[in-house]
Amino acid sequence: MVFIRIPKPWQIESQPITSETAYWHRRRFLKNMAAFGIGATVFPSMSCSRSGNESGSELSQTIPTRTFPDIERSAIYSGEGLTVTPEAKASRYNNFYEFGGTKNIWQAAQALPTDNWKVEVTGLVNHPQTYDLDDLIKQFPLEERIYRFRCVEAWAMVVPWLGFPMRSLIKAVEPQSKAKFVRFTSFYDPKVCPGPGGWTDTSQLPWPYTESLRIEEMAHDLAFFAVGIYGHLLPKQHGAPLRMVMPWKYGFKGAKSIVKIEFMNFQPSTFWNTLVPDEYGFEANVDPNIPHPRWTQAEERLLGTGIHPSVWHRQPTLLYNGYSEVASLY
Repeated sequence: MVFIRIPKPWQIESQPITSETAYWHRRRFLKNMAAFGIGATVFPSMSCSRSGNESGSELSQTIPTRTFPDIERSAIYSGEGLTVTPEAKASRYNNFYEFGGTKNIWQAAQALPTDNWKVEVTGLVNHPQTYDLDDLIKQFPLEERIYRFRCVEAWAMVVPWLGFPMRSLIKAVEPQSKAKFVRFTSFYDPKVCPGPGGWTDTSQLPWPYTESLRIEEMAHDLAFFAVGIYGHLLPKQHGAPLRMVMPWKYGFKGAKSIVKIEFMNFQPSTFWNTLVPDEYGFEANVDPNIPHPRWTQAEERLLGTGIHPSVWHRQPTLLYNGYSEVASLY
């Protein structure tokens, strides 16, 4: 891998907290909920004003102090031609259903307990491992990659991640030949995680949050584990201390706060695909030609480019989110 050193915009000038007057919430659940005893409850589409206590100083307190000023940026994934989304915007507009059903969950997510974090790598591997955060940082050399991020809800951003290719972990644990899929399990503790709120009975959801890849997808050079963002460790709302980053797939495929990675010989069930399979496919590749059942995927809105999501800048969606090098996988 070739690296180049480029000044980072968030190191050159501060990014002011720009007032956001509304947050776009995930749309209504309309189908396939009754099978889980959830009934016909819906996820209301509404705006919510920024409350007075969401100050810039309070948001800054969620940013980890451990920084990585000497990490090299990948020349291949340098984000050439892209404009990085300001951190103040990306850190205050998040999905993390363990901690709430709106985008404004950055405060609630601070309840995530990250001390003494462990990640178990198990299943059909020759060398099962249990890592803590320091193990991951020391064993797998970190790099910075600037990737497009595309949510299934048709909003998008550009993010500078710090982490390492998933193939590095594959090499370390040596999957057995019969391993065909990999399941990623997120942290869940009902005493800590209130769930998405009043629109459904949280206890009926298929916790913990899981996602899965074919092992060939995990082995692709684009597939990435992030431990940091914007030059520092991941904040909790971004899925600290370890999350998946799959830039050619919709964002829900990127499990946050991973506690277990299992190599398996069968396709496991996953959270959203179990709940609403016609809206959240297992493969979930970004494709402008395949509409969501309730909206088009032919265009996307750029996070924070206006005072309300309805007026964010619109641009065409790219097949595989622009990462055509993965086409051979499909």
